[in-house]
Amino acid sequence: MVSLVITFAFLAAAIFLAIRSTRGKKMNLEQWAVGGRGFGTVFVFLLLAGEFFTTFTFLGGSGMIYQVGSPAYYVLAYMTLAYVFSYYLLPPIWRYAKEHGIVSISDFFRFKYNSSSLGLLVSIVGIIASVPVVVLQLKGLGIIVSETSYGMISPTLAVWIGTIAVTVYVMISGIHGAAWTAIIKDFTIIAVVVFLGLYLPYHYYGGIEPMFKAVQAAKPAHLSFPDSGQSLSWVISTVLMTSVGFYMQPGLFAAALSAKSAKVFRRNTMVMPLYTLLLMFVFFVGYTAILQVPGLKGAEGDLSLLRLSIQTFDPWFIGVIGGVGLLTALVPTSVILLTIGTLFAKNVYQPLFKPNNESQVAKVAKLTVPVVAFISLYFVINGGNALYALLLMSFSLITQLFPSLLFSLLPNNRINKHGATWGILVGVATVAYITISGSTISSLFPAFPQAVKDLNSGLIALFANVIVTLLISVLTSKSSAENKPLPSEMY
Repeated sequence: MVSLVITFAFLAAAIFLAIRSTRGKKMNLEQWAVGGRGFGTVFVFLLLAGEFFTTFTFLGGSGMIYQVGSPAYYVLAYMTLAYVFSYYLLPPIWRYAKEHGIVSISDFFRFKYNSSSLGLLVSIVGIIASVPVVVLQLKGLGIIVSETSYGMISPTLAVWIGTIAVTVYVMISGIHGAAWTAIIKDFTIIAVVVFLGLYLPYHYYGGIEPMFKAVQAAKPAHLSFPDSGQSLSWVISTVLMTSVGFYMQPGLFAAALSAKSAKVFRRNTMVMPLYTLLLMFVFFVGYTAILQVPGLKGAEGDLSLLRLSIQTFDPWFIGVIGGVGLLTALVPTSVILLTIGTLFAKNVYQPLFKPNNESQVAKVAKLTVPVVAFISLYFVINGGNALYALLLMSFSLITQLFPSLLFSLLPNNRINKHGATWGILVGVATVAYITISGSTISSLFPAFPQAVKDLNSGLIALFANVIVTLLISVLTSKSSAENKPLPSEMY
């Protein structure tokens, strides 16, 4: 009971901050979605960090180490590489968005390619790709609340409570609540993760080196890359795919647009790669759990951090871990849900129904939040994927936006709206086929060398996307007027 009270105290504090964050502000769509585009270095850092330190990092990172070992290091590499890309990628995107009043990634495509239908397609892809991430966060939230209640609350009830809480939270505060809550979340998670990553190896093995020696002796496969499957080839290809798709996530894209100047990104780029090193402490917990909480199978590996903590610490500290873990779900989930609401309202509802005023669009954006939240809830209750599998599925979809976005930033973009549209469609269709059929490069091309067969299957879709984009753009004879930006009065 003590642990449960402390966990819900964190939730109450987050909701209190969410309500306080909106005082004195007229919560129109721009305030609700991108904070009036007035956040400085600290808030943008916290929002982008919020997308990094999610329940995946908290539970999925240790869970992946527990399940497969070394392939989990792809997370460290792709995040660092993505931040390097952001140094060059985000400033021109922000300047263009600022100039044209853009609040979402689909608006960006619509303006750049002068195509409402392409904006609609990007919205749909963004929404579909975001659902697995919301499912991931809610699934993690359910695990946290259920485990830290010592079974008093079932995982299903925990997810229902979490879904209702995050829905109310988002509808009240928008991105302001996420930014203020991120202050508590980031300071507390750093303290908890560093403590667990140092204390648990010393408590059970006498240090980090003895821990690795024990794992090496009992489970040597966890400290090396396998010869096939999630081999070094898979890790490298997954790092490339996920790093280029990192800022295509609608939530991250919207968080980036909340900056008050382009210089904010370059300051953050110098710090964020160092911040990712905190993930090493999560990995230490996963390695510790391999021998101390044996027997977790498949997706149960995501329980390793909490199960190890429960058998080590008093209930009050489990409540602190649960509260911090709850915030790691709340902040990114709220950003993703409000982004999906904005995408739907601005790029699906507004073009189709042509409302008379902006307040109607803002109302639809907020009402979209509970719809998406409860659709995600359905998949949480009926799905069984491990957290890292859900994350990779989302990245395979959202990365299909990257080629056309990159081309649009070039001084002389040779890609037109037809090429961009068909490229994205083919890429997404390929991802859907691979996911539904369970195909891999190995199953499609069994005669290929092992290093090729182990490449991330998402690269097949990305390759097909680029080829179709280029080919269709050439065949449809791009006119110079096609990519001319839409007039601002249309917004």
